Amino acid sequence: MNESLTDNRIIKMVFVCHGNICRSPMAEFTMKELVRREGLSEHFAISSAAVSYEEEGNGIYPQAAAKLREKGIPFGAHSAHRITKAEAASADIILVMDGSNERLIRNIIAPEDYCKVHLIMEFAGKPGQDVADPWYTRNFERSWQDIAEGCRGLLRTISASLAE
Repeated sequence: MNESLTDNRIIKMVFVCHGNICRSPMAEFTMKELVRREGLSEHFAISSAAVSYEEEGNGIYPQAAAKLREKGIPFGAHSAHRITKAEAASADIILVMDGSNERLIRNIIAPEDYCKVHLIMEFAGKPGQDVADPWYTRNFERSWQDIAEGCRGLLRTISASLAE
């Protein structure tokens, strides 16, 4: 995989959930750690955003941060924000956590960027499955397991496509 990234191409991905305080930052920092472990950090620009303004400016929800710490996933400062058209336009891939995020993002981004939007669980071999929102379920472990599975599958998919 490293040889296929010698062109120094940066793959830009944005993880999106409702408020950008639980699932999408968990995915952002999990993916950053996965690519770091592969020695590929310089080839990825990974961020996260929301489909709402509800949590704008807030940090990672404490239970989401606790789950990342428990799993050994480093994370830094975070400030929730709603995805912008410009952010979507510059991304190579936009990964949403559930069908509601997928519907709402279409009211925000430009139509030509719709093709970039994917449910993260597609990459776990579970098309159409949502990552349960721990804000409501309180099951941060289940959400993290889904997110980690989706991120690992995404990295495998990207690696395979770059190796071609």
